[in-house]
Amino acid sequence: MNALKGLSLSATQSATLITPHGGELVDLTVPAESYEGVKAYASQLPSIQISPRSVCDLELLATGAFSPLDRFMGQEDHQSVLDEMRLTDGHLFPIPITLAVKASPDLHLNKEIALRNNEYELIAIMTVEEIYEWDRAEVASKVFGTQDVRHPLVAELQSWGALNIAGRLQVLNLPRHFDFQVLWLTPIQTRARLVGMKRQNVIAFQPHNPWQPLSKGVTGHTVNDLEGILFLNPVVGITRLGDINHYSRIRICSALAKRFHKPDQILLSLLPLATRMAGPREALWQALIHRNYGANHMIVRRNHASPDNSPESATFYRSEDAQELVEKYSQELGVKMVPEQEQYEEASSTAEYPNNGHASPDVYIQSEVAEILAETYLPRHRQGVCIWFTGLSGSGKSTTAEMLTWLLLERGRRVTVLDGDVVRTHLSKGLSFSKTDRDTNVRRIGFVASELVRHGGVVICAVVSPYQAARNDVRNMVGNEQFVEVYVNTPLEICEIRDVKGFYAKARRGELRGFTGIDDPYEPPDHPEIILDTISNTPQENANFIIEHLAEQGFIHVGQEKNSVLHES
Repeated sequence: MNALKGLSLSATQSATLITPHGGELVDLTVPAESYEGVKAYASQLPSIQISPRSVCDLELLATGAFSPLDRFMGQEDHQSVLDEMRLTDGHLFPIPITLAVKASPDLHLNKEIALRNNEYELIAIMTVEEIYEWDRAEVASKVFGTQDVRHPLVAELQSWGALNIAGRLQVLNLPRHFDFQVLWLTPIQTRARLVGMKRQNVIAFQPHNPWQPLSKGVTGHTVNDLEGILFLNPVVGITRLGDINHYSRIRICSALAKRFHKPDQILLSLLPLATRMAGPREALWQALIHRNYGANHMIVRRNHASPDNSPESATFYRSEDAQELVEKYSQELGVKMVPEQEQYEEASSTAEYPNNGHASPDVYIQSEVAEILAETYLPRHRQGVCIWFTGLSGSGKSTTAEMLTWLLLERGRRVTVLDGDVVRTHLSKGLSFSKTDRDTNVRRIGFVASELVRHGGVVICAVVSPYQAARNDVRNMVGNEQFVEVYVNTPLEICEIRDVKGFYAKARRGELRGFTGIDDPYEPPDHPEIILDTISNTPQENANFIIEHLAEQGFIHVGQEKNSVLHES
């Protein structure tokens, strides 16, 4: 049960703040007096589990952060948002908020269903008023501006359910947050705090890597110029892979806010948002959300809400797209776009610190920030990495992986090998070789690999993994910066010659059905980090080639490389 009901702002109090988008905050939570009865009723309903992303969306729907939206979008709203960035009632809304599910016998129109999280905890009841199909390619093109699976969300949505459901929501339990508890403020709680600070201008700032803008004074200058309040609203839901974890970001924000800002000019509140990395559309969406929290200004970076800060991000959005779109709709939305000063943007895009384990020589970092980052991030040569071998059966994946394992152990790295055949006898025992089960096998291996990488291990995976969508899901689980895809590009005819187990011959005779390369496709990766030639090169040469790549990326310390017995004279 939650404490939102009964908390409200009087018209006089709220007059100093911009009104919510649509005029009032949506509240989908069940009243306290009805809670026990509705909860008991929900326990009798069929249930579906929803993803962590959908849980984040549901929390922000329930508390009014997505006002005036009061449900996951139905088909007409969904199409209107894709085409016009508006709900059918005309309100600006640039991102589709939908609940994608797989077909289920429990889903029926005009029937109620319980929504539960991954731990099977009850969250809400939905009255299913719409069930409709959606087009992945259309969503990718219109929302993200690309169908390139290098975009994390374009890759992710390939695994979403084929149906969207929508209808009235009764939210029983908001997600529980045990960290930084005083900072988890809903829009109505945030507005109450802002009213008490008695300033009309509220400048929202969503810090990505916050140490430079906060410590260099860019936010302080903006606040003073506008005579307003700095509303720090960092995302702590599902963020961009490779971002500084939210625990460190909040500690940094708190430390620098105390040092560089007056207490009556700053408010820190956490935003449980599942980011889409949709560039300009996402920036406009964030402006809408910030308005619902009470902000009438928003600091917007170049490359705001892009998948990453590397040059490749330009393939998705121009650096100025986000600022231009927010500026275009600034008057209608009531949130003025404040461009972050270029010199601070350049300084704040230092993702090198956590990835390399040390600050760039041209970047000054406050001592308290450096201490927090040093506690959080290992040096690059001690960070985890996943080397994912993919290719046809018999291409040479396992042989090269075995050679690579020896070379990495020799250089002092801790290595775990997840071989596809071995995993099928344990973790994936009982799975067939259907497309669905193959993808399940690959994602299971990917999940284990991601956990090992997160704890600083080197993971070598040798798996046929024939389908690109599943491999991209694994890349997103692990994180692009920690994932090295190795395509073992051996022609089919060579694999057949090497086939000591006779699988290809059986498949040719029709004794094995669904064998990759014969009657089931293999989808080569479009952008692997490494392509190996096993005809011209020996396994030793290919393994050394991978070692060189890992050394260039910092995953092997230069000292480790020089001290290897293979390099002794």
